[in-house]
Amino acid sequence: MAGMTDQPVLADLQEEYEFLDADDRYRLLIDLGRGLEPMPDALKTDATLVRGCSAAVWVYPTVLEDGRLHFLADSNAAITKGIIALVLLTVQDGPPAQIGATDIEGALAPFDLRNQLSSNRTQGIPNMIALIRDTAARYA
Repeated sequence: MAGMTDQPVLADLQEEYEFLDADDRYRLLIDLGRGLEPMPDALKTDATLVRGCSAAVWVYPTVLEDGRLHFLADSNAAITKGIIALVLLTVQDGPPAQIGATDIEGALAPFDLRNQLSSNRTQGIPNMIALIRDTAARYA
């Protein structure tokens, strides 16, 4: 995946995640967040801020030469940054129509984030997904 440094494939990550205890799952999410491509501070604006998250989360779409969407993302909280990294693994560098059709919630379901993390850490996930879908619809 262009731009993401050594990010694992979602299926491999899920397999590893299933065998980890809660603390190691947190560490895995934090490591995922650390693997995100750096997002320039200039892109962290009110326009790129995801609403409804307890931590600040920014998502900025870029269009690759062939029309696929590449997202830059960041958060001021390590776990939340890992969550947005996990969300992006489901759609990163995909064509807008494919991103719009992707069952992101279904892809994330095996990670059982709602039961693994506190509700204030997961409350913004639907908003992250909605922003990605809305962005894909604009470019489709």
